[in-house]
Amino acid sequence: MLFPTSLVGSYPQPDWLIDRDRLGHRLPPRVRARELWRVDPAHLAQAQRDATLLALRDEERAGLDIVTDGEQVRESYSNRFATALDGLDLDHPATLVSRAGTPNLVPRITGPIRRRHPVEADDVAFLRANTDRTVKMTVPGPFTMAQQAENDYYASPEDLALAYAEAVNEEVADLFAAGADVVQLDEPWLQAKPEEARKYGVKAINRALDGITGTTAVHLCFGYAAMVADRPEGYSFLPELAACDCDQVSIETAQANLDTSVLRSLDGKTIILGVLNLGDETVETPDVVAGRVRRALEHVPAERLILAPDCGMKYLPRDSAYGKLQAMTAAAAQLRAEA
Repeated sequence: MLFPTSLVGSYPQPDWLIDRDRLGHRLPPRVRARELWRVDPAHLAQAQRDATLLALRDEERAGLDIVTDGEQVRESYSNRFATALDGLDLDHPATLVSRAGTPNLVPRITGPIRRRHPVEADDVAFLRANTDRTVKMTVPGPFTMAQQAENDYYASPEDLALAYAEAVNEEVADLFAAGADVVQLDEPWLQAKPEEARKYGVKAINRALDGITGTTAVHLCFGYAAMVADRPEGYSFLPELAACDCDQVSIETAQANLDTSVLRSLDGKTIILGVLNLGDETVETPDVVAGRVRRALEHVPAERLILAPDCGMKYLPRDSAYGKLQAMTAAAAQLRAEA
């Protein structure tokens, strides 16, 4: 099928589950932020599963072809996995400057990074048991996690990223075994730290994907539109992913001034194309969304495009997010009719 539709990863969490006002007025957590949850810890896991079903049904009703768990059980895209590993001193976190230029608490690396158990496999199994659609699961990538931690143990940032890659590799294998059809590594810091990324970013990702036979994706972006208003006209790191062992590359393209000709450099990769503007709660028309897709069609054949939102849908009101998904699936139907 041409123009399949998907989430990037997240979907808005219900107000009864998480304090969305507090979530939206702070940086994405790198350490745990249990104070964000509204539900008593004794009932939190059950509430998170209920929220996952609500997100899944919204995705299905909106007509998405590829569904996720909406990251309903997470405080941020990365911290649930990153803080489940050995080698961290979470009781004495460090402070690093975020992509937005403000300080944020991060894990302190004090020993060898090891994955002690599968982190997201149960989430995949739950999703797989409740839908017959294509299932995608996201996990933070090794390069990004290495930028979101204070390294007090490894000889170099590259060594830290490669250690993270070993843990991610184990997790990805378990996610496919649990029923995932697609596993996506979230690597937004490739764009934020392009010079460092060119040294070892692809090397770390390829190590994380070593021996993996399922369909894999790598996501990079400009930062959450809810928090990063300045959207550049081009990617500082993207053609380099042609050397990555992933099958798909997920990017944002909804901003009107983005130069989409760079997509030609990713020949052979399927492009997960962000075509919903998450910096504006207004629901686009299908015609507007289809127009954003056509800009990419000048450089990528239709057979290699998947339609998705830009990054950070979790920060939108739920009615806006759902309406935008409906507009996207309607645009996909319109484009198929034209093909």
